[in-house]
Amino acid sequence: MATPHENYASTVTITKRVSVYPKASHPHRILNLSNLDRQCPLLVYLVFFYKPSHAYANLSLNSVFSGLKSGLEETLSIWYPAAGRLNLNPNDGKLNLWCNNEGAVLVEAVTQIKISELGDLSQYNEFFENLVYKPVFNGNFSAMPLVVAQVTKFGCGGYSVGIGASHSLFDGPATFDFLCAWACNSAIMKEKGSHELQKPVHDRGLLVQVGNCNAQKSSITRAAAIDHLYQLIQQTLADHHQNLAIDHGWFGDRNPSYLLKTFHVSGTMIENLKRKVLGEKRSSSFSSCSSFELLSAHLWKVRTKALGVRKERMVCLQFAVDTRNKMVPSLPKGFSGNAYVLASVLIRAGELEVASHEAIIEKIKQAKNSVNGDYVRAYMEALNGPQANLPPLSELTLVSDWTRMPFHKVDFLQGYAAYACPLVSPIPQVAYFMQNPIDVRGIDVRIGLPPQALDAFSHYFLMNLL
Repeated sequence: MATPHENYASTVTITKRVSVYPKASHPHRILNLSNLDRQCPLLVYLVFFYKPSHAYANLSLNSVFSGLKSGLEETLSIWYPAAGRLNLNPNDGKLNLWCNNEGAVLVEAVTQIKISELGDLSQYNEFFENLVYKPVFNGNFSAMPLVVAQVTKFGCGGYSVGIGASHSLFDGPATFDFLCAWACNSAIMKEKGSHELQKPVHDRGLLVQVGNCNAQKSSITRAAAIDHLYQLIQQTLADHHQNLAIDHGWFGDRNPSYLLKTFHVSGTMIENLKRKVLGEKRSSSFSSCSSFELLSAHLWKVRTKALGVRKERMVCLQFAVDTRNKMVPSLPKGFSGNAYVLASVLIRAGELEVASHEAIIEKIKQAKNSVNGDYVRAYMEALNGPQANLPPLSELTLVSDWTRMPFHKVDFLQGYAAYACPLVSPIPQVAYFMQNPIDVRGIDVRIGLPPQALDAFSHYFLMNLL
């Protein structure tokens, strides 16, 4: 991991900051959010790096900024909720989205640092925090922009585009679609509108109805992820005999003690692990074993071992499942809200240690297949209750699959980004599975770990992959 120089921060200079409004304004309206949208209203940041190229060696920062601004104006005309603000409903205290054309924020900056000085771009570097614009947040959501961006020109002629978007606005696939639309509309060094874009559907419709359906509470289906999390919290309470803080919501404080580390798992490594796990006798039921299922099972076993969780403790793997095609009827194509729920597997640490990867993969498959319309309904109903700050639980392993969202292919400039690096997330211990820009069959695993567990995790994680 590249070690940031102490004077890096002082070398990034902001030269311009503007509000960006939709090219075509929409009538003001309140867009009702679902319970899924309300879980994390904070901004989540991603930085795109574009290394210097002869193609834009003579391209001025002003022209790049102007192209991004005009493209964002056009994109906000279609993705108009992104120009709005969150609004607290005084009747029920819940956040909704006020589509009021208040606009996004775009910042221009320069630095004499060269991108090559940052080392491996897949490894988080504190300097990256200077490549995004962070609006002051005083607790008033109605004053906070939902989309912010900063374009920075490096001393080598390369660029970064750092973007923050409220998680209440978009989930991962919707964020990807929004950024692709923005890049397409910006037309920097390429033909404008050169790609066919999916028209977004902003109304939360079915998910709002499901979340408000108190009169039809499910007595049969329960959301395993909610039940399992409750069990882990009760387990922790029994140990410490103390109440959990409940005043900050699920998104809570960012834990600065976690170290972010990215492990590149090549396509060859994945095949090696699959051979070791399944051997030569791959049954038909495992012929479709996905890389996600395989790596999730491996990571869960490794993380639990590296953190030294006692064998009698209950441990849990939870992973995000897209409900777009799980509902009846399905969510509309182009749905732009949050559509992910958590699936969950719960066993004792001792059982996990001795269980084969194959057995864990089967449990992951079962958990994934359990997510249907009834599960989503039960999950949404559970979110109607009071929320608590999620404590750092070594017994809880969280995984989010980004491999279907190739963010590095968002071409704000000519060609793909060298890397698209997420910054510290609201829950830093989550493991993200991301596409690698060079190895198309490989997966980059980005995870936050306590410093004392990093070496053990690295050893156990890579041991069966090499």
